[in-house]
Amino acid sequence: MASGTPQSGVGRVIAGRYLLLNRLGSGGMGHVWRAYDQRLACEVALKEIVFRDPAEADQDRSARVARARAEARHAAGLRGHPHVVTVHDVLEHDGLPWIVMEYVAGALDLSALVALRGALAPAECARIGLAVLDALTAGHERGVMHRDVKPANILLAPDRTGSPYARVLLTDYGISVQPDGDETRYTLTSALVGTAAYLAPERAQGGPPTAAADLFSLGCTLYYAVEGYGPFDRESGLAALTAVVLEEPRPMLRAGALEPLLSAMLTKDPVHRITAEETAAALSAILTPQAHPRTRLDQGSEPPWADAATATAAPRTPPAPQVPQAPQGSGDGSQWYAAAAAGQQPSSAAARREAPAAWPAGGPGYGPPPAPPGRRHRRRRVLPAVLGAALGLALAGAGTWYAVGNPPGGGGKSRDASPYGSAIGLSEPLKDGDCVAADWRGAAPFTGRPGLDVVPECLDNGTEGQVMAVFEVASAREARSEGPARCERRTERTRESLAAVRSYAVLPTEDGFDAAGRRVACLLLDSTGHALFGPLGSHRAPGTAFTDTATMQKRDCLDKISDNSAKLVSCKGPHQQKVLDFLQLSQDTSLREAEERATAACQANRPPNDYGHDPNTYESSSWVGKSAWNSGTHYVVCTAIRQDGGTMEGGEP
Repeated sequence: MASGTPQSGVGRVIAGRYLLLNRLGSGGMGHVWRAYDQRLACEVALKEIVFRDPAEADQDRSARVARARAEARHAAGLRGHPHVVTVHDVLEHDGLPWIVMEYVAGALDLSALVALRGALAPAECARIGLAVLDALTAGHERGVMHRDVKPANILLAPDRTGSPYARVLLTDYGISVQPDGDETRYTLTSALVGTAAYLAPERAQGGPPTAAADLFSLGCTLYYAVEGYGPFDRESGLAALTAVVLEEPRPMLRAGALEPLLSAMLTKDPVHRITAEETAAALSAILTPQAHPRTRLDQGSEPPWADAATATAAPRTPPAPQVPQAPQGSGDGSQWYAAAAAGQQPSSAAARREAPAAWPAGGPGYGPPPAPPGRRHRRRRVLPAVLGAALGLALAGAGTWYAVGNPPGGGGKSRDASPYGSAIGLSEPLKDGDCVAADWRGAAPFTGRPGLDVVPECLDNGTEGQVMAVFEVASAREARSEGPARCERRTERTRESLAAVRSYAVLPTEDGFDAAGRRVACLLLDSTGHALFGPLGSHRAPGTAFTDTATMQKRDCLDKISDNSAKLVSCKGPHQQKVLDFLQLSQDTSLREAEERATAACQANRPPNDYGHDPNTYESSSWVGKSAWNSGTHYVVCTAIRQDGGTMEGGEP
């Protein structure tokens, strides 16, 4: 720890009462520990306030202590709320504050859950959103604005039955404020309080904290949960703030019924933003829609509140979407979660294409009124039966004629068993995460269609690309017209995080459409046709060792293994380096010269302070890979490290 921070570690006793057991996580304010209350013989969570340099300790100590007390007071005012982490006490130890909180066993924050399991289903996001909105509303009614609603501040934990992630809790009121109260505000007037990519635009421009601003942050959080990334995620805090104020959210691909609600929550002007009451009603409609039992399930459809016309023409419009509900009283919610997250939700546009233009009139039901019973009604059923029998005989005869005229091996036309045609050459459809080798057959990369082979276990010496997403289409024609653009959108975030990759849509042929599972596969390939040395993006597990720089991504956190290798580690815990960006050196630079000059070049052109790191604490480091010189791209990877050689902590930029 830096000078001025209390010495802490496992086994330390705080205030003569709380024995530290292990660190649960870290953030901008400090660390959270699991501790044992020796007086009451129970486990609690302790929040330790950390000062990272002596100057901060001298200038900001009193403000930090006061802020911790304010956090405890605000959260204690919501004691007993089912969706707020309970605060028990605030104490001082060695002159610094510690907050004693409820320990939530088995909890995982929303950010970690998405990283672990991928984007959540719209129904699950609606459930989480309702719980958090309830907690926020309870605070707003007391005049307390949270000001830092984000995935990391939402905990998901088992309930009393053991159902995982069933309990939803809002935590960290550390920067909350009562805007109309008389309390002192414990932040510098020049500082923006909150997380850049989740701030409301009016807050980013210096406006006061409001309930509407918290609602915008909740919209960003639910967007992250359903899409897997934030609507305004950028490479730096400044870029994120700019996007929040000036840019529209990234297009939604997985939101389904949540899409119109999220758009309403992310409205730039707070005057026109949806209200908390309207949001609660919309989330409830998504979670427990009132659908007719004969209605076809369609989680991706827009909910009835999305269109005002629905209210006036309910009998003639498709019913509200129906979503799976968690089984009440079951001991395990994982089966429900898996079903809800299976990704079988068509987009709103697709749902509208599939829906009939108008439902038959007939009062409150979803079909014509039943005909009165009688002889005439019974006779009506005879003609369809006769016609059906005749049609069956005709089809049987046609089948016999086809079998006689087209015996096996007799040269009749057969459908291509290859999902993507003979040029691609695969006999099985590609799956998300499959690594491939690509053969451009002597042509320049991305010229024509490559021959593809699946590479087992993503072997370093054979991987040239990886499937980053698959999605269903209605026809091979739709795949050809929309597939490339949709693959560009679905791989955008990973492409922007790598130095030299391109997206390639693997399209099913007309004859192989069914064999391809009616899906398009989105590949990321090395832009020069060279090897990528392993898995990409979210398919890399913590602990993955880098044998080359080709799969290092912006924002990766690394631990150095040797001068020639590093491993990927979680940014939520201690780490030695963080990847900032890539820098392209001149074409006449040799590999040896690059290894000698890269760090100085990174410090001059990609300094850590450009990415939010204190220049008095951090400096540049670099990695140079052979693949960048073999391919001619000449990219080096620029990272940030601490000047004192210490580790970086979770919650840093």
